[in-house]
Amino acid sequence: MKTGKTTAGDTKARILDATEKLFIEVGYEATSLRQVTSRAIVNLAAVNYHFRSKEIMMQSVLGRRLDPLNTRRLALLDACEARWPGNEIRCEHVMGALFVPALQMAREPEIGGPSFLRLLGRVYSDTSPFIQSWLMGHYAPVFGRFFEAFARALPDVPRQDLGWRLHFALKALAGVLAGDELGNLMPAFTQGKRMSDAEILAQLTSMVVAALKAPSPETQELGALHDVFEIGEAQHADEQAQLAALAASVESEAEQAAAATAAAVNRARRSARTVRSESAARSATASLAVRREHCAFPSNPLDDWMRTRSRT
Repeated sequence: MKTGKTTAGDTKARILDATEKLFIEVGYEATSLRQVTSRAIVNLAAVNYHFRSKEIMMQSVLGRRLDPLNTRRLALLDACEARWPGNEIRCEHVMGALFVPALQMAREPEIGGPSFLRLLGRVYSDTSPFIQSWLMGHYAPVFGRFFEAFARALPDVPRQDLGWRLHFALKALAGVLAGDELGNLMPAFTQGKRMSDAEILAQLTSMVVAALKAPSPETQELGALHDVFEIGEAQHADEQAQLAALAASVESEAEQAAAATAAAVNRARRSARTVRSESAARSATASLAVRREHCAFPSNPLDDWMRTRSRT
């Protein structure tokens, strides 16, 4: 019987659920502790008490979903390898062991639920160094087991090529499974016919398996792609040369405009100095005339008479 009291377990579960939803929606880097506390309706002290850091909290979110998933995956792979030993195992068997448990967990709300496939898609697509590093460190043995199983199923594909193909193929498939539109796409593809999980997975994996089985590129194909790359590089070089020429032209015009402006300023300064010199000369001449006309020394009657006589 529930008492209405919130236990530590309830609080921790709410924090994990809120973190998981935010991670699905915005990814690891954009998920903040403030958003988690708001979504879980808890304070920051509760988050620090249960997890101590964002990294530990995210590890708990991923571990509670991916640990059961990978346990089921390995058990199913063991069963497939026992039934189809050695090179008898097919690529479709390994692909099924990888994704059937994910579809099963999406049907079980207590361990996965409807959002589980979206979580799986986010895990594969999130580019955060922390997420990728943690996944490789925590699940490297699982990745290794499945890689070797794919290698046995595809003996004609070089291991290096197989690594690249698996990387892109599995990300693409997980992205489709994680999309919100999957529920709308499948009825459209099947004209409303209800399909089993096996039929859905078969439809989704058919193109992926074909890509994994495709032969390595021939020399002629590689040569054609090299030719296209050379054309692209030449176009890029031409664009860069045009941009450099344009930049040089703009820089030259700017230098010419700056030189013209400097010359105009110098002319204006010389003209101003000339005007000031002429003005000063005129002022000096006028002042001398005034001093001669109005001598500062006391007047002498004899001098005054002589100046008067000289004017007549």
